[in-house]
Amino acid sequence: MDVLSRNNVVVTGLDSGPTVVLAHGFGCDQNMWRLVVPRLAERCRVVLFDHTGCGRSDVSAWSAERYERLDGYAEDVLELCRELDLRDVVLVGHSVSAMVAVLAATREPDRFARLVLVTPSPRYLDDGDYRGGFSRADIDELLAALESNYLGWSATMAPVIMGNPDRPELGEELRNSFCRTDPAIARVFARATFLSDNRADLARVTVPTLILQCAHDAIAPPEVGRFTHEQIPGSTLVTLDATGHCPQLSAPQATAEAILAFLSAR
Repeated sequence: MDVLSRNNVVVTGLDSGPTVVLAHGFGCDQNMWRLVVPRLAERCRVVLFDHTGCGRSDVSAWSAERYERLDGYAEDVLELCRELDLRDVVLVGHSVSAMVAVLAATREPDRFARLVLVTPSPRYLDDGDYRGGFSRADIDELLAALESNYLGWSATMAPVIMGNPDRPELGEELRNSFCRTDPAIARVFARATFLSDNRADLARVTVPTLILQCAHDAIAPPEVGRFTHEQIPGSTLVTLDATGHCPQLSAPQATAEAILAFLSAR
């Protein structure tokens, strides 16, 4: 199957600029980037896509076997880059796609110029001295609720993930995005997201990396961003004056400017 059709690939922006590939998080699609794309497109060639099983991707291409681990999503990113013959790519991954970006860049480092990890978490589960923000009981309860009543889970979790209770329209947008995802696909993606452990992969990143975290984030707290920064050699950590797990929606200008500043840095 043609990867461009499978993943609903859209290319926009400045053809002569650096190539920026935007990878969305769990339960979302490329529409989540719409507020940062116009600013990025002024200086960059921007490539958007939907993960297989999400948005307007070809759902028939999804299989539980391929996507029960994040490796399947990372391979899709690499296939997309190969199909478009992309080089010197700036790969921007939000939330779980931050680790998808890490996996892709460690497999084919020569293809990527830089990584931008937006609200990343290499492991959501607490483990000894490591604090991911969730106990095993928390994750088990979250997954059980998702599996038993996905629509109810979406209505409950979307405002928590988004934060910004004074801007309820943001949580509503995320809830609607969750609800457009096939519950069977969401269950597999959720397990791949919340049970993954990519801490050991961080030290293998060899390209310049920006870690963007929010000052207040219930899903990826600041100590997770600091851990990611400490584990990726030479990485840069920037804390946005923003609340929630999705700064591309809650603070799009700051998010876009932080990415562009990183691209300009030597």
